[in-house]
Amino acid sequence: MSTPPGLKPLFVTEIYQAHLGESPSQQDLIVSLHEAILDLAEMDRAGQLWCREHGYRGYTSYGSLSDLPLRDPLFAELKRHLDRHALAYARALQLDMGRKPRLDSLWVNVLKPGAGHSGHIHPHSVISGTLYVSVPEGASALKLEDPRLGLMMARPTVQTGAPEQRQPFVYLTPRPGTVLMWESWLRHEVPPNGARKPRISISFNYR
Repeated sequence: MSTPPGLKPLFVTEIYQAHLGESPSQQDLIVSLHEAILDLAEMDRAGQLWCREHGYRGYTSYGSLSDLPLRDPLFAELKRHLDRHALAYARALQLDMGRKPRLDSLWVNVLKPGAGHSGHIHPHSVISGTLYVSVPEGASALKLEDPRLGLMMARPTVQTGAPEQRQPFVYLTPRPGTVLMWESWLRHEVPPNGARKPRISISFNYR
């Protein structure tokens, strides 16, 4: 849809979407990460305890393992790919950072059927994102919220069929290997997983 005369789009929220790659080595990396994440979910007792204490249905290493790229060459290789994408995104946003974005944290997520992650932001970071490892049929999309939503007061809802850029919420459906990045202040959530199998992903923050 083209912009009508007289309208000037301002304060655009830009999301970065790419793919890890289609080469055999990159496809092998996704498969190997899938296996490594399932091993972590089985062996990380501290992470399992954190999930039980915080009501996380499935497994995440968020509260237990903060150094995966140092522990496992697979995650170190993934970091090299993510560093490249984060730099491309920061340059596209024309952020005056003075240096390349630096990976601050990285954790894995295994969401059981029916499990989700309520709306949140990532404080103290510049860029956040997720690499999708397993997205079974019916798995949750990423739900992004218009950052102006809390300020709209008496603004009417948009018309049925309004384009994506005018919607208050946008749902992005990834596939295995999809890399999504957004500025860390953008509120987002993962609706309940409607698939019959776990939804597996790797999330991260850059400073």
